[in-house]
Amino acid sequence: MDLHNLHNDSTHNSEDLLTLNGMYKEYFLDYASYVILERAVPDIDDGLKPVQRRILHAMKEMDDGRYHKVANIIGQTMQYHPHGDAAIGDALVNMGQKDLLIDCQGNWGDVRTGDSAAAPRYIEARLTKFALEVLFNPQTTDWQLTYDGRKKEPITLPVKFPLVLSQGVEGIAVGLSTKILPHNFIELINASIKILQGKSFQIFPDFQTGGMVDVGEYQDGHRGGRVKIRAKIQQVDKSTLNIIELPFGVTTNSLIDSILKANDKGQIKIKKVNDNTAKDVEIQLELMPGVSPDVTIDALYAFTDCEVSYSPNACVIVDNKPLFLSVSEILKISTLQTKELLRRELEIKKSELEEKWHNASLEKIFIENRIYRDIEECESFEEVITTIDAGLKKYVATPSDPLKSGDTRIMLMRDITEDDITRLTEIKIKRISKYNKFKADEMMAQLLADLEQVKYDLEHLTEFTIAYFERLLEKYGKGRERRTIITSFDTIEIKEVVANNAKLYVDRVEGFIGMGMKKDEFVSDCSDIADIIAFTRDGKFKVVRIADKVFVGKDIIHTAVWLKSDDRTTYNMIYLDGKSGKAYAKRFNVTAITRDKEYDLTQGSKGSKVLYFTSNANGESEIVNIQLTQSSTAKKKVFDFDFAELAIKGRACKVM
Repeated sequence: MDLHNLHNDSTHNSEDLLTLNGMYKEYFLDYASYVILERAVPDIDDGLKPVQRRILHAMKEMDDGRYHKVANIIGQTMQYHPHGDAAIGDALVNMGQKDLLIDCQGNWGDVRTGDSAAAPRYIEARLTKFALEVLFNPQTTDWQLTYDGRKKEPITLPVKFPLVLSQGVEGIAVGLSTKILPHNFIELINASIKILQGKSFQIFPDFQTGGMVDVGEYQDGHRGGRVKIRAKIQQVDKSTLNIIELPFGVTTNSLIDSILKANDKGQIKIKKVNDNTAKDVEIQLELMPGVSPDVTIDALYAFTDCEVSYSPNACVIVDNKPLFLSVSEILKISTLQTKELLRRELEIKKSELEEKWHNASLEKIFIENRIYRDIEECESFEEVITTIDAGLKKYVATPSDPLKSGDTRIMLMRDITEDDITRLTEIKIKRISKYNKFKADEMMAQLLADLEQVKYDLEHLTEFTIAYFERLLEKYGKGRERRTIITSFDTIEIKEVVANNAKLYVDRVEGFIGMGMKKDEFVSDCSDIADIIAFTRDGKFKVVRIADKVFVGKDIIHTAVWLKSDDRTTYNMIYLDGKSGKAYAKRFNVTAITRDKEYDLTQGSKGSKVLYFTSNANGESEIVNIQLTQSSTAKKKVFDFDFAELAIKGRACKVM
């Protein structure tokens, strides 16, 4: 037995062996890549997810100008999309509700109310004129086989518009997600024109549901940015508010639910909510007697879905890899891609015009010079080809047979091929007999004029692209003006709008505070989201979020609602240091803390204790009478001490 070969065989087999851990790693990466590339994230080239692209392609294949049942569209799309009818139907309705690419007929649901669309067998759709103009061109489309190999589908559609920014997109993949907010149709086109002109630009989100948006932290759509969106609220009178526009992603039903929950918690005081939404959104709020409309509006923004925030996360597929880009970068890529697609279309059109002119020129010479008569005595097809070729060369020059000095022949744009001559032999006698030289010359002149225009457009491609965008704006821009108002929001201080819907109680000896301790000492009314500050006899304090019962430390000397950044409330304190036995006084504010952390107001000596403590809402000071013990060495054992003599400092200030 050859031991060397046996060793090599065993080594080879061990290398081929795939462990269970290896299988999980390999299969998981395959699955993650598939979800990212084929399901959740749009491609930068056309701004579409695969299911959206396949729906649009299927609708183009079916397009005859009339509406088609959505059930039929779903069935046609299943030839290209391997994930079932439910996913296709949901994606189709989502695109239809955005009112850009799909012309809908029937009940397609309502993004404002959250109502779902009717069953696919009851609703119909077709492509819009805009979609037909900007999405499709078989000549500039790259194709691939479908999942079952039976048909071809586009790898990406040749979209000549920043579709992903106009429609917006949201998707969750494995290990990453994407969220691109929708932008305004008109503003995107104007920004694309500015890009081509070399000018600066800015674009901001715009939503179908209107409302108001604060883009101060948008950061050009980068990860880490944020926008705040608010409903539009009108004050009808002193006791009535109307919500007439919704924040993006919020429905009338979800908004009403959030209002009712806030009302139940006592955060707002609403007497009645009426949903009068029909053609336009109208949620009517009747206020409780004596409640301020202005405070209620602030409370609605603070505690309900009248204000929501979104963090953009613009992830797109670029060269089969997910990349995080800004919306400006996406728009620049889309604009330059549109320019390139227009260049390719012009090149194709140029080739077609040149071919038409070439064929028309050969046909004109063939008929007007009666070359067709020269083939009457030819005995074979090869002889026919040779005879026609010789006859044509008397009247035309080609790149391989150029014009010479004094030559009067017509210069063609390419050489004559056998296919050209074969095409001439297929001209019917009836057409030859009805040949009109004037019309033929007129047609050829028009072809040359069109060809010159195409050449001019290619030489001035930037201007041609700008004109293309301007035509889109003129044809499809009407009715697509901005709906969401761009503004900046004032910060709403919750302490100023929150309603007191709870009561604060304290058990001073055992050290508990809370709103469920009704048998203990009542302190004050408060909110169920309030922060509570508590000071204990040993010179320590803590701030906690209120609950039914919270331990803060035994022997509580003071507790109250604590307000962040409150620099008015001043605490006056005298304490005895446990180490030296001396008494110290201090005045301080508590403006910022870490919740649930214990702070020491003394010098930290064991046995220290508070002798005197007051809380003053407006920074008041007082005069206290001090009586020293008989053992004190001070000559004056009774005197008055004025806290006004001390400066107000932070909680960690040195004592006086």
